[in-house]
Amino acid sequence: QVRGLCGTYNWDQGDEFATPAGDVEVGVAAFANKYRVSSACPVLGPVPFEPCSTYAPRRELAAAACAILHGAPFQ
Repeated sequence: QVRGLCGTYNWDQGDEFATPAGDVEVGVAAFANKYRVSSACPVLGPVPFEPCSTYAPRRELAAAACAILHGAPFQ
């Protein structure tokens, strides 16, 4: 019952980039763009950007969110 940014947990890496529409993206940027919920979020291009320098004021918030994903429930 899990899908999206957290994956599907079915041990099939071929469907880990499943989008809300049910299709499967092959690139990280295209996958992330499908989950944009606000037009205020920039569309990601094919070249990775440096999030820590682009969004420096949100570093603490990002670190806290990542700590949750690195926690016991996700291991």
